[in-house]
Amino acid sequence: MPILGAHMSIAGGYFKAVNAAAELGMDCVQIFTKNNNQWRAKPLTEQDIQLFREAVEETGLTHPVAHDSYLINLASPDDALWQKSLDAFVIELERAEALGLIGVVMHPGSFVKSTEEEGLSRIIRAIDDAHRQTPDFQTQILLETTAGQGTNLGHRFEQLATIIDGVKESERLGVCVDTCHIFAAGYPLKSAQEYKQTMSEFDRLIGVDRIRAFHLNDSKKEFGSRVDRHEKIGEGFLGLEPFRHLLNDRRFAKVPMYMETPKGEEEGVLLDEINLKTLRGLVKKRKPAKRSGRGKK
Repeated sequence: MPILGAHMSIAGGYFKAVNAAAELGMDCVQIFTKNNNQWRAKPLTEQDIQLFREAVEETGLTHPVAHDSYLINLASPDDALWQKSLDAFVIELERAEALGLIGVVMHPGSFVKSTEEEGLSRIIRAIDDAHRQTPDFQTQILLETTAGQGTNLGHRFEQLATIIDGVKESERLGVCVDTCHIFAAGYPLKSAQEYKQTMSEFDRLIGVDRIRAFHLNDSKKEFGSRVDRHEKIGEGFLGLEPFRHLLNDRRFAKVPMYMETPKGEEEGVLLDEINLKTLRGLVKKRKPAKRSGRGKK
């Protein structure tokens, strides 16, 4: 079975996100390690770290990850904002390492008033600097595929390949593929052939072995819109088929997949629970291996 989970709230304590995910029968969990819309953050306490790590161990959840702050822009042409973003990103990595997370998912950045080439160069420089400041960290940086709104980078596989090829310690980098984002960016996924074509393109430019996580989101906006709006699984422009293709792709059987779908309830049932059930219903049951028929006489 695929490794399925969701982004969960840390309100009331980091460990509560783990427990909430486990109560819904999830396999993995994604969190913010701080308020994602603020620069400042309260330092992690030893109790925060201990309770979170204990919850992960006790529940049996695997592959806990973080998503970094939306304020961070490592492609910024503004030197002050770039440095502020780098400092904040290093703190994100330090917090993730302390909590024992496998990675920090990050949007590569936006080049704003500069150029794509300059933006990519700034990202590479920032990641190299972040790596220098965090030697021996187990937590990896996971570059997320983006929808490509405005001047956001990461919506073309070539852009991610440029970053990975340019970073000195590229073995410390992985990719998080977001289904809504790549669909909105113009990569088709609906038919089996389209899915195969898109994954083949990713493999050619980057390598599917570089994928360390998926974000499973349907899209409120149409194909190629370059607008990032997540929808409930099966109720957006993606529909169910792309998820069926992905969930049954044996190459990704051990890659964690996190929902970032809208929260709330429907007829008293949490949407996370509904989406999880929908996804698991798309997984084809494996036929048991045929026995050779050779037995003892």
